[in-house]
Amino acid sequence: MNFLPPLIQGLYNSLLVTLGASAVALALSFVAGLALITPWRVLRVPARIYVEIFRGTSALVQIFYFFYVLPLIGIELTPMTAGIMALGMCFSAYGAEVVRSSIQAVDKGQWEASHALSFSWGMAVRRVIIPQALRRMLPPFGNLLVELLKATSLVSLIGITELAFTGSSLVRSTGENVLVYLLVMAVYFAAAYPLSLLVRHFERRMTKAW
Repeated sequence: MNFLPPLIQGLYNSLLVTLGASAVALALSFVAGLALITPWRVLRVPARIYVEIFRGTSALVQIFYFFYVLPLIGIELTPMTAGIMALGMCFSAYGAEVVRSSIQAVDKGQWEASHALSFSWGMAVRRVIIPQALRRMLPPFGNLLVELLKATSLVSLIGITELAFTGSSLVRSTGENVLVYLLVMAVYFAAAYPLSLLVRHFERRMTKAW
């Protein structure tokens, strides 16, 4: 029996969730990460609460909340949208800490030089600090991206037939446990390894640029 076509379809759904959630996570990582280091307490405190809530609770519970609880207050989400939003916000909490720590690792002399040039805080961050912090962000962001791909298996619990769910369905219908799960592992690896190589490529390019 040819197991690859249904597994490839499952991988397609996994990659859709990964792509959408990574876009949400990247945007919110910078918003929350910058808020964590801003001089304004009115931004720092909500950002810290946001990060701690999403880091301190289960990704599965967050997915269930988006899909089952939000409709109770009139917010209806499709399974795909709920999965993307939940995983995106969950991983953005970890990404925010990557942004914060990478920016704080930039030499303090860069901040002082920016102040000497009369840059505002926002201008200093945008023109001087973030370009230098990006190369520090890439390795942990790459790790988070691979972890996000693997975490997409959770969205099967709200009805999305992603890769892991497809594999389990094939096992139930055929009884080929070993072969099917070996194929699932191989497909996950085939998807994750190029992502790791791509991140390393950009990391090397940024290192040379600096």
